[in-house]
Amino acid sequence: MHTGADTLPPVAARPDGRAAGAPAAPDAPPVSPATAPGTGPDGPGTDDTGPVDPGAEPGADATGPAQETEPHEQRLLRRLLGAGTLTLDATPRARLHGWLWALGVTALAAFLRLWDLGRPHRLVFDETYYVKDAYSLLMHGYEATWGDDPNARFESGDVSMLGTDPAYVVHPPVGKWMIALGIRLGGGVESSAAWRLAAAVCGTLAVLMIARIGRRLFASTALGTTAGLFLAVDGQAIVHSRVSLLDPFLMFFALAAFGCLLLDREQARRRLAVRAAAVLDSGGPLGWGPGLGFRWWRLATGVLLGLAIGTKWSGLYFLAVFGLLTVLWDATARRTAGVRPWVRATLVKDAVVAFLVMVPTAALTYLASWAGWFATDNGWDRHWAEDNPGQGVQWLPPALRSLWSYHQGMWRFHSDLDTPHSYAAGPLGWIVQWRPTSYYYPTEVSGLTGDAAQQACGADSCSQAIIAVGNPLIWWAGAAAILVALFWLVRYRDWRAGAVLSGIVAGWVPWFAYAHRTIFTFYTIAFVPWVVLTLVYVLGLLVGPAVGDDATARDRRARRWTVVAVGVFVALVVGVGLFFYPVWAAFVVPWQQWHMRMWLPTWI
Repeated sequence: MHTGADTLPPVAARPDGRAAGAPAAPDAPPVSPATAPGTGPDGPGTDDTGPVDPGAEPGADATGPAQETEPHEQRLLRRLLGAGTLTLDATPRARLHGWLWALGVTALAAFLRLWDLGRPHRLVFDETYYVKDAYSLLMHGYEATWGDDPNARFESGDVSMLGTDPAYVVHPPVGKWMIALGIRLGGGVESSAAWRLAAAVCGTLAVLMIARIGRRLFASTALGTTAGLFLAVDGQAIVHSRVSLLDPFLMFFALAAFGCLLLDREQARRRLAVRAAAVLDSGGPLGWGPGLGFRWWRLATGVLLGLAIGTKWSGLYFLAVFGLLTVLWDATARRTAGVRPWVRATLVKDAVVAFLVMVPTAALTYLASWAGWFATDNGWDRHWAEDNPGQGVQWLPPALRSLWSYHQGMWRFHSDLDTPHSYAAGPLGWIVQWRPTSYYYPTEVSGLTGDAAQQACGADSCSQAIIAVGNPLIWWAGAAAILVALFWLVRYRDWRAGAVLSGIVAGWVPWFAYAHRTIFTFYTIAFVPWVVLTLVYVLGLLVGPAVGDDATARDRRARRWTVVAVGVFVALVVGVGLFFYPVWAAFVVPWQQWHMRMWLPTWI
């Protein structure tokens, strides 16, 4: 018997008297399709009430013939959010543990990122551009020129060579303003720790965010904590929290936007359950379903994505992917609630509104990020429109016409960039960290011999390195986990698989179109949180749900050994992270110790 368009089937009772889909434990791992015959993580499959919707949450099981009734609101909440989400914060103890474990891994991340942050007291790799640009923003509101060979003087605290002529820069200013804030709060240009303070703080907060995001995404404190722990000990995350480039800020804003979308998803589904239940309780038809009101978390997502784009233009891909993702979540929510014209309803009631909220908000935020350029007279191309009357986009005001011309030049630069570099790497190898970027390997350390080498590192030869390579276990296992998540998404239509893959699609896939350009593996910092979430998602599938009281001894033993194996893997990830830490944090070590960590010849 198929249900009608505007009704939902009554819930079946279990033999133990609990309603079908009733929660077990607040921190139970996600249901594994392999252990739940007939239903996948989103309940795919059919029974005598018709097909189960792919948008249903894990634990929102199919229902059979009515044995007892359940209030519409309770049933909708269970089907739209799942038992795990509904019980995740059911008790003060669960809420406390959710924060304590997340703060614990954040404290570890803070130690690994902030310890001796000023080492080395040198402008490392592209810090030579972004740190000096950041200081120029503090002084002038725009990026100015520095004269010839200014690095050594800047590193000594001498900024007298900063001029007033505009410098041509090809990235928006948000990331540089973040670095500038760190310089202002951290003690000025005399401190190399101040140069990197903003990156370290954002990198540490990213660990807290991913722990909380993972907990909500997987409805498990244990899995959320694991995600935070993995990000805390990943090399890409550590290196880019200790070096001031733009990419870590792009990652920070994109991850924060993703977290806001998850909160919006839950809030919207709760509203849908309450409002749809009110319609059903009154005996009326659902029709296209109720409106969901103004969604502030979606607005916050637009602001954060505007800041991401204002850091690097590749943030545009996150806006596109996350925008599609939130609309797909709305579509599956309406279908799960019983709305039958759910495609049309989603397009009219959700998709258009989502576009009008997110895209203009991101655009306005991006435009506002150029406030310093607008407020000054000396920024690059600031008066291009006045100097070139009759050219450019005529209907724009002069300031915006000048900015548009500037952006056209930036686009040409990025499109045509093809300067050979020894550490350039195609995107295909990024996911296994095939050719990482070496940021720092000073010859004054590697060239030490005799007593000088003995005093520096206790050996005949020394090395000091910063190599932006991810934790090998995370990335190699993460590459395999991507394939598993893709299979689960296609075969079982698990929304969590789509969520964890979304950041990888936004941060990695577009770069294949630019493989002809000079690009680098360190761009992976933008999507490392989603590699971590994908790996943790697959670990959750392996562990499966907690076994019930009626489980056989064999089932209990199998799950216990699986938990032990996953625990050993987590311990190995932490151990490998600590092993590689010296070449992520510029320790002076014996040459043999550095060489032991170069696991692949392409890493040298």
